[in-house]
Amino acid sequence: MLRPWKLSLKINYGCDKPIYLQIADAIISDIQSGRLKQGTALPGSRKLSEELKLNRNTIVDALQVLLNEEWLVAKERKGTFVADKLPLLSHYLKVPVAIDSMAAEPLSPRIHFDDGYPDSKIAPIAELARAYRQIFNRKARRQLMGYGSELGDWKFRQELGRMLNHNRGMQVATQQLCVTRGSQMAMYLTAQCLLKEGDWVVVENPGYKPAWKAFEQAGARLIPVNVDKEGMVTHDVKQLLQSGRKIKALYTTPHHQYPTTVTMSLQRRLELIQLSNKYGFTIIEDDYDNEFHFGYRPVLPLCSFDELIRYVYVGTMSKVVAPALRIGYLATTIPGLMGKIGSLRKIIDVQGDAIMEQAVLQLVHDGTIKKHLKKATHYYRAKRALTEALLIKYIGEKACYTIPEGGLAFWIVPSRKCNWVHIATQLQKKGIGIITPDQYSFGKVINGIRLSYGALSAEQLEEGLRELALLL
Repeated sequence: MLRPWKLSLKINYGCDKPIYLQIADAIISDIQSGRLKQGTALPGSRKLSEELKLNRNTIVDALQVLLNEEWLVAKERKGTFVADKLPLLSHYLKVPVAIDSMAAEPLSPRIHFDDGYPDSKIAPIAELARAYRQIFNRKARRQLMGYGSELGDWKFRQELGRMLNHNRGMQVATQQLCVTRGSQMAMYLTAQCLLKEGDWVVVENPGYKPAWKAFEQAGARLIPVNVDKEGMVTHDVKQLLQSGRKIKALYTTPHHQYPTTVTMSLQRRLELIQLSNKYGFTIIEDDYDNEFHFGYRPVLPLCSFDELIRYVYVGTMSKVVAPALRIGYLATTIPGLMGKIGSLRKIIDVQGDAIMEQAVLQLVHDGTIKKHLKKATHYYRAKRALTEALLIKYIGEKACYTIPEGGLAFWIVPSRKCNWVHIATQLQKKGIGIITPDQYSFGKVINGIRLSYGALSAEQLEEGLRELALLL
């Protein structure tokens, strides 16, 4: 019999050690005792999960630990086996190296409440891979293996322009668009080409720190402005301007404010546009998840208003397909700015991935992207409803929240002040990761947390929210 071994294990649910580590340690013990011989085949993760009556993801995490620590080896199309050379035996054969280089990569949490990433399991990966191969085989040898435009493939930019103009009410030309490796590169290029040492930039508080860092890297100084249920408080922006403060730019996420998910009201949008035109500052609009909206239609960007003179609009395709697909973009009508952006882009990256851009373009033309977005919207709407039900079940009156109209995260504000460092530490012991509020607070840490649901399974959501509720 190929896999006769059966794991005998008592799970201690009251123990601080995560269950997947208890399983990993039990298998290591069986290997050390000789019960599991070198080369022995282990049962599959599905069979182990049935035998132990545990979630399969927990078993997969335990096996991954053993693979990382070299107690097990995975053989393609055969399964998982006890390693022929065990760590304790092979240790003495290794050449001594510096302690830092021996440090293991930190284990990722089993359950991670991230920024609001999409679920890569439903992404059209097979279709994208097929399109990439077709483009590469059809064009690469004669067209795409040389250098192209630093602003991105012309046809891809044309399609982006059509999408922005038709779906988001904007009026941009192809030459006013630059394709980047994700939205963070777009933010960096904008900061370096728009700002100079000492410029003042208004940002939302709480807000998106990676963007803040891009502005600070360019030498800018930040002014935080509070956010309420209508978005950025434009009255505070007006007071800053009237006080004589010369503001060069204002960064905002008006569609689904990061991290609170609120949508900026129409009145405040119009006020912001009027202030921008009157005082001459540039609005940098980060529309990071426009595609995921569950109402009748998404609110159009600030940049869709004809009255707005100075803007930079930043978006991404990464959430549409998969986070690992690094395709972002920026659009601007500011004279001369795109030329500076193209010159800097050419220095740091020469150009983007022209083949990948054409592959995504093919998915747009054949309807794959449209079909995927329709499927994804239904999928995430159902997952949002599940998350709401779990919040009612476990969080109850311990915190308040609103049901977001879009995006892939909830904003939770506990009824009492919380020690988030303590909560994060306790959750980490159980294999659960959260982003603590200091990661999006300017100065004083706010008492709220962004809980994403897009990439988590129903079981992970329930376990994560149950454990969080016990600590609130």
